[in-house]
Amino acid sequence: MLSRQLLRSCVRSQSAFSKAISPASSLLALAAATSPSLRAGSRLPQRRWQSNTQRDKAAVGPFTWKAAALFIITGGGLYYYFQREKEAVAERKRAETAAAKVGRPRVGGPFSLTSHEGKPFTHEDLLGKFVLIYFGFTNCPDICPEELDKMSAVVESTDKKLGGKIIQPVFVSCDPARDSVEQVREYIKDFHPRLIGLTGSYDDVKAACKAYRVYFSTPPNAQPTDDYLVDHSIYMYLMDPHGQFVDAYGKNVDVDAMAEKVGQAIEEFRKLGDH
Repeated sequence: MLSRQLLRSCVRSQSAFSKAISPASSLLALAAATSPSLRAGSRLPQRRWQSNTQRDKAAVGPFTWKAAALFIITGGGLYYYFQREKEAVAERKRAETAAAKVGRPRVGGPFSLTSHEGKPFTHEDLLGKFVLIYFGFTNCPDICPEELDKMSAVVESTDKKLGGKIIQPVFVSCDPARDSVEQVREYIKDFHPRLIGLTGSYDDVKAACKAYRVYFSTPPNAQPTDDYLVDHSIYMYLMDPHGQFVDAYGKNVDVDAMAEKVGQAIEEFRKLGDH
C-alpha cells in the first residue's frame, strides 16, 4: 500500500516539473532557431576571441631583443645622417649668406707688374693674405696721399685688433709714363712700411686696372716730361687670401668706419673656416 502511494507521488512530481520547465524549453528553442551563435554552440565566441588575438599578434609582430637592437641601430644611423645633412645645409646657407653680403662682383684677377724693388710681381704673390689695394699716381696732389694715409691707419688698427700682420697694403700706379720703379720706391716711403708699390708698361697697367674695374685717363702716348693730371677711380679694395673681392671703400669712408668694416669682414671670413 505504501509503495503505491510513493509511486503516485513521484509521478505527480515529475508531471509538475515538466510543466514548470516547458515554457523555458520553448524560449530556448526559439532562441536557438533565430540565433546563429546559439545554433553553432558555445565554442564560437571562444574561436572569435582566439581569432582576434591572432590578428593582434600578426599586426604587432614578434618582439625580440634582436629586433629591438636592429631598431635602435637603424634609428641611430638615421639620426646621424639627418644631423650631418642639417649641418651641411646650414654651412651652405652661411656661405651663401656671406657671399650675398660681400656681393662677389668680378673684381680682381691676373696681372703682371714690377714691384718697387724692380722684381716681377703678379697676383699670385698676394695669395694667402688679406690685401688692401689702391690705384693712383705719385704726382697726385692730395687725394692719393690722403687715401694712402687712410690705408696705413686701417692696416695698423687691424694689426692691433686682430694680432699680427693681417693685411698687405698695395699701391698700383696708373701713370706708367712717369711712375718708374725708382719713382714709386721713393713715393711709398712716406706711407706704411709694408706698402708694396707696383708699376709697369702701359699695357700691363691697363690690364691690371681692367681686372680691378679701375678707370684711368692716362694717355697711352704720354711722355715722362709731360705735365698732366690723371683721372682715376678712387676706391680701395679688400681682397681675401684666395684673391677674391670682399669689399670696396670710397673716399667718403673715414678711417674708423673702414677699420670696423675691414675687421668685421676678416672675422666673418675666419668664422666660415677659410683662414
